[in-house]
Amino acid sequence: MKRNVRKHLAVTAVAVAAGFACGGVWAGDHASKSEAEAMVKKGVAFIKASGKDKGYAEISSKQSQFRDRDLYLVVYGLEGKVWAHGANEKMVGKVLLDLKDVDGKEFVKERVQLAKSKPSFWQDYKFTNPVTKQVEPKSMYCERLYDTVVCGGVYK
Repeated sequence: MKRNVRKHLAVTAVAVAAGFACGGVWAGDHASKSEAEAMVKKGVAFIKASGKDKGYAEISSKQSQFRDRDLYLVVYGLEGKVWAHGANEKMVGKVLLDLKDVDGKEFVKERVQLAKSKPSFWQDYKFTNPVTKQVEPKSMYCERLYDTVVCGGVYK
C-alpha cells in the first residue's frame, strides 16, 4: 500500500512539474471575464497615472503585471495601430486594421469602430492562445482611453 502511495505521489509531482514547465497553465485554467475586466480597468488606471510611455512599456514587458496565464492586455489606437501588446511585442507599431481571424472577421477594424462609438464593450472572434498555441474562440473586453482602446480577453 505504501508503495502505491509513493508511486502516486511521484507521478503527481512529475505532472505538477510538467505543468509549470509548460507555462504553469493547466487545461481549463483560463482567465475569467471578471478577471479580464479587472485587468483592463487596472491597465487604464496605470496608463492614466504613469503616462502612455511607461504604461505601454509595462503592458508590453515580458514581466508585466498585466499578464496572467492566458490573459494579457493590448492597446490599439483608434486608427488600428498597436501601441502595446502583452503577448507579442513585435506587433507594437503595426497598423492591423486588415487583420482577419480564421473565419475572415476583421476583428481589429471592428474593435476600433466599436471603440469610437462605445466607452466599453465585449467583442468575440478567434485568435491563437499564446499558452496552448491553438486558435480558440476569444472574448475581448475593451475600454476606450483617450484616442486608444485598452483590451484584455479570455479564451473560451
